[in-house]
Amino acid sequence: MDIKTAEKRVQELHNLLNQYSYEYYVLDQPSVPDSEYDRLLQELAQLEEAFPELQSPDSPTQRVGGEALDTFQKVRHDVPMLSLANAFNEEDLRDFDRRIRQALDEDSYSYVCELKIDGLAVSLKYEDGLFVQGSTRGDGTVGEDITANLKTIRSIPLRMKEPYTTEVRGEAYMPKQSFIALNAVRDEKGEEPFANPRNAAAGSLRQLDPRIAASRNLDIFLYAVADAENLGVKTHSESLDLLDRLGFKTNKERKVCRSIDEVIEYIGSWMDKRPKLPYEIDGIVVKVDSFEQQKELGATAKSPRWAIAFKFPAEEVVTKLVDITLSVGRTGVVTPTAILQPVRVAGTTVQRATLHNEDLIKEKDIKLGDYVVIKKAGDIIPEVVNVVTERRTGEEVDFSMPDNCPECDSELVRLEGEVALRCMNPKCPAQIREGLIHFVSRNAMNIDGLGEKVITQLYRTGLVQDVSDLYSLTKEQLVALERMGDKSADNLLQAIEASKLNSLEKLLFGLGIRHVGAKAAKTLAQHFETMDTLASADMEQLTAIHEIGDKMADAIVAYFELPEVSELIRKLKDAGVNMTYKGPKLAAAEASDSFFAGKTVVLTGKLHELTRNEAKERIEALGGKVSGSVSKNTDLVIAGEEAGSKLDKAVQLNVEVWDEKQLLDELN
Repeated sequence: MDIKTAEKRVQELHNLLNQYSYEYYVLDQPSVPDSEYDRLLQELAQLEEAFPELQSPDSPTQRVGGEALDTFQKVRHDVPMLSLANAFNEEDLRDFDRRIRQALDEDSYSYVCELKIDGLAVSLKYEDGLFVQGSTRGDGTVGEDITANLKTIRSIPLRMKEPYTTEVRGEAYMPKQSFIALNAVRDEKGEEPFANPRNAAAGSLRQLDPRIAASRNLDIFLYAVADAENLGVKTHSESLDLLDRLGFKTNKERKVCRSIDEVIEYIGSWMDKRPKLPYEIDGIVVKVDSFEQQKELGATAKSPRWAIAFKFPAEEVVTKLVDITLSVGRTGVVTPTAILQPVRVAGTTVQRATLHNEDLIKEKDIKLGDYVVIKKAGDIIPEVVNVVTERRTGEEVDFSMPDNCPECDSELVRLEGEVALRCMNPKCPAQIREGLIHFVSRNAMNIDGLGEKVITQLYRTGLVQDVSDLYSLTKEQLVALERMGDKSADNLLQAIEASKLNSLEKLLFGLGIRHVGAKAAKTLAQHFETMDTLASADMEQLTAIHEIGDKMADAIVAYFELPEVSELIRKLKDAGVNMTYKGPKLAAAEASDSFFAGKTVVLTGKLHELTRNEAKERIEALGGKVSGSVSKNTDLVIAGEEAGSKLDKAVQLNVEVWDEKQLLDELN
């Protein structure tokens, strides 16, 4: 293909992909399946790789997140981003309306009401229709340049539909489902979950590596044009319509109200509807619609006089704590849970709330029979905020944690440095049940069809007492379970059989060794290669691995010293469960002496003998780090066929370049 033909096709792909993105991310009305979009995007990427000069800043390929930044640059806003004054009740709203009426000396004005999205305020600059810069609000005058991160939000057009030079404002946010999924991943990794979607969105957009923002499925609603009057519109509601025409995503729940009574009615309607939204809102923004009247009203140093933000009352309610129950997790930690008189919080009925541990109960002076304030952390997780002590009658009862496990009656212990009480009995029924659930989970042995209910049935009926028993289940036993038909039983047996082939790291993570997460399990598997080698490792051998600290090493040694663990491993071996690492097998000592040790490598172009992932794994096994972009810190670029812009940049930066044959020679 010559350059002229390629240029024409690139423009066609731009138009198609931008239209499909607009339909999917802005209108929520996709006209083609995802596979068609992905196919066209891949075609465009290949053309840009072959003809780097055809890659432009507004290309749909530029959304994936590029090279990490060292720091954020400061940006001065052309028009200040003022904050809004707050209203907390009807009286505040009527006072606001009274000030508007007096200042305008007339009754002929209207308001625009919009949902107040709970996210991060941002500003987007466009030059001749092209998105050139995005920034945070900062102090209202100076923000931070987060252009690369904002480009990963697919509802932001990289080129608007008309060639205006302007600045638009909006609220970037994390949808509720994205928030739940992100915290689930963080929980699996043992990381602290985000408290709410707002913090998650802000944290994502302030990552120096845009690829992190790209992975978190953020979205945006645009709500203002900084110089709307220069674009020919006279009211705020008209400016929102203009944003729609230019291809931006605006919130369609807005309403023009002719009186403050209409405003109050609109706000009241969203008190009940709020929980049903797929994103968080924390109030309603009320603005005078006319730009002429906005100018007449003016602003204080901090906020405009023509707008106010009504803040929803905190999602907290009072209910009675009727009991405290205890649950035992797979690691033996005993967690207290408050049993409450059912109460509605943030749109759902709450009957239970976490109390975390004994220290928290004592700190908040929680007693059985107390009336307590309940809220949902991030509108999702119910928790007890505090006790309403003035409602005590004297009949409330102090609560204390038991000395023995509620499941197996073994003595509970508090390990040094921990606040939790823990059951140390490995035969504890609760730990076994929770351990089984963990063993079959996706990041562990990934046995599809073995959900919590099936596991509970298997355990209660005595069919499964430890994870090795899963591998001796029969179809006759399974079909006897509740809601388990022939086909489901066959599929489950196939999934169990397939799990035997998993690489060692999956089994290690599934065993639930204290402090050993999925990443540590892979590190251990890569280093020791077999279960037997790992089981016989001592503290010195374990802590010699960079990622393994004293605490984890101690837990690993203690685990494999247990006689019941040796018996469990034997039974798993007899069942045919794989006990070896299936990735590149190389001792750490060999890796430290390899050419790749400590080097940053970039793979580009098509490889024939290895897949990209195979090459990456083998380089990493030899101590190298594989990066997705070429920079001054890159040590080596492996260039396959049709290598494009990454190869060009490597030559420009004088980075060493190898072909696939050189890579294979070094690996072998």
